[in-house]
Amino acid sequence: MRVDFLRQGRRKLRTGAILTSLFLIVVLMGALAPALGAKPDPSDFSRGFRKAVTVSGAQEHRAALQAIADANEGTRASGTAGYDQSAQYVYERLEAAGYSPEFQTFEFPFYRELSTPVFERTDVEPDKSYAPGTDFATMTYSGSGNVTAAVSAVDLIIPPGAAANTSTSGCETSDFAGFAAGSIALIQRGTCTFAIKATNAQTAGASAVVIFNEGQPGRTGVVAGTLGAPGYDIPVIGTTFAIGNELSNSVLNGLTGTEAHVKTETESEIRETVNVIAETATGDPNRTVVIGAHLDSVIAGPGLQDNGTGSAGNLEIAETFAAQDRVASNRLRFIWFGAEELGLLGSRYYVDNLSQAERDQILLNLNFDMIGSPNFVRFVYDGDGTTGPAGPPGSGSIEDVFVDYFDSQGLASEPTPFNGRSDYGPFIAVGIPAGGLFTGAEGIKTPAQAVTYGGTAGTAYDPCYHQACDTFANLSLTGFDQMLDAAAHATLFFSKTKSNVDTNTAPVGATGTGGGGGLHDEAHEQDAS
Repeated sequence: MRVDFLRQGRRKLRTGAILTSLFLIVVLMGALAPALGAKPDPSDFSRGFRKAVTVSGAQEHRAALQAIADANEGTRASGTAGYDQSAQYVYERLEAAGYSPEFQTFEFPFYRELSTPVFERTDVEPDKSYAPGTDFATMTYSGSGNVTAAVSAVDLIIPPGAAANTSTSGCETSDFAGFAAGSIALIQRGTCTFAIKATNAQTAGASAVVIFNEGQPGRTGVVAGTLGAPGYDIPVIGTTFAIGNELSNSVLNGLTGTEAHVKTETESEIRETVNVIAETATGDPNRTVVIGAHLDSVIAGPGLQDNGTGSAGNLEIAETFAAQDRVASNRLRFIWFGAEELGLLGSRYYVDNLSQAERDQILLNLNFDMIGSPNFVRFVYDGDGTTGPAGPPGSGSIEDVFVDYFDSQGLASEPTPFNGRSDYGPFIAVGIPAGGLFTGAEGIKTPAQAVTYGGTAGTAYDPCYHQACDTFANLSLTGFDQMLDAAAHATLFFSKTKSNVDTNTAPVGATGTGGGGGLHDEAHEQDAS
């Protein structure tokens, strides 16, 4: 037994010696890797910054935005007190962090419905009611009214033509010759805008307007359109081809003998809102990186995922950059855009009011809009045009920075097309390269995506998209954490890079995509720890 014990002890000693030797070899190989030409980890240089940019910090901002929404009828939409208080919160946090923030004020067409609309046919027994959303929808910027009147057909084509956009119903003032003032104008979708149709009807004395779908395949469902701007004093709704055909009573022009009740209660007017802008004191102003996220929600909900996640992440990154006394090589300009949900109005205003010289100073735009969807996918904007149109030159290099980062973390990602649905749109429209992150909205997760990212196939990436349930709880912490790290990494990367984005060279003094050498940042050597 004694001999066996001693032998066992020797075996343990030899095993320990072997493990120690292996450990030293691993350490030595790690030290020699750059000299041996091993590919550097593109995430090394941002490690310390990413560690300081925390989900808990971003969640603090989301909680504040939720409290603001709770105190303001559950919304933070531009033009409401909820948005104004959200903008003030961001302003005050930036100011406390050492920035000199500014409000960029602009006017925009505000709209919301104040009550559930009513649409019913009243010349039958009993009255035939139609369901909002299913059978009809109030046109954006509709006026208010409570009308029961005869329905008058306006230059209809029934059955519809073989091709779409063949009906000119309501497009000419002559269509309303002999129109009985006070009646409800029944108009068919077609060659001109809903605004032209509604304007002509209102001018002719209509008490309300019903615009129904044209009738060809694919153009039969509810028309849920916009009039483009305020200026209407009467209800304007859209409906299906079937309902329009029913109300027309087979009459193509003039009184049909049918009668309807239409009721809408809306606010539709020009209001003011703001973008919140802050930039670093350091960095070349001729190489400015704009980091954007929209701050507003839709009227229907508080918008804590869309886009409380992007707004909170943007603020957490800005605060951390300042707290660590970062010195930017390229100027960073953080922007929280207003009125995105009404058509990218804040970012359009911002870009439209830049001179060409000011546009030329912008190196690129990073956009973070919805980065914590509960059923998330790690989407990266498709700068090089793999799945859709390519962005301006350099956009592909921005995409590569995000993809390389995710690869370095062993995380899958996939491209999402530039489809014009977020605030990058006005930037790429004037030739400014852009990129960013997105975790999905109303789109449906595929079985393959569920295997790769987890979550549930066959359901929306964000089941609460544009709804009242988009609250603080509407979040994947895992997805938010991963996307926030990627956003922080890219922000630091582009604050340092000395190259043009179309060459995708790593920032001076950092390991990363495209070469560069070892990290040497005396102020922040913890980045490599």
